Amino acid sequence: MIWCVEDDNGILETELYALTSTGFAARGFADGAAAWDALQTERPELILLDVMLPGMDGVTLLRRMKESPALRGIPVIMATAKGTEYDKIQSLDLGADDYLVKPFGLMEMVSRVKAVLRRCEDKGRTVLTLGGLSMDTVAHIVTADEQRVDLTYKEFELLRLFLAHPGRAFTREELFSGVWGDNYQGETRTLDMHIKTLRQKLGGYGAHIETVRGVGYRLEGK
Repeated sequence: MIWCVEDDNGILETELYALTSTGFAARGFADGAAAWDALQTERPELILLDVMLPGMDGVTLLRRMKESPALRGIPVIMATAKGTEYDKIQSLDLGADDYLVKPFGLMEMVSRVKAVLRRCEDKGRTVLTLGGLSMDTVAHIVTADEQRVDLTYKEFELLRLFLAHPGRAFTREELFSGVWGDNYQGETRTLDMHIKTLRQKLGGYGAHIETVRGVGYRLEGK
């Protein structure tokens, strides 16, 4: 899901159309405050963020995101007005991944989005989040509302798959292959038992792991 934060409705609609017509899911916001509120419960893959916004401007939103451990890993492309060199420098210094200078071509925008997503995938995310649920894949630490959650290795790997792909329905075979390996020959109920204990350990966040009848499991992303 790509979020576009732009107060000009005409520009916003064309951005959303360009993204959806090239295979992305996209959502628009008319101001920074609305996007900030949505970030408290949802996580996009990338945000295309205009600098000049009513109320909370793009630079302020970017700064808030980079100050938040749960949000700083979300890639951001800033859209700046032509000739505003300071906005570009300030955005990059704050941690923006790229910038576009208005007016920009829609195909250039889509190309930049794809390039940033590729770079971020190559770097590998070390912190995966869903609301107050956070996983540090390097330190191997999971917290729920800042409280440490102790997981077994298999539980950790299951949660890593879910957090890396919120909203995706995994088949049982995919989960076995991703966590136990292709050659696993054990009891098939092992997966269900691990999902059950993982849900219990995550407390209220465990309800986000949904059973998909006839398929397997998914982590509801909202």
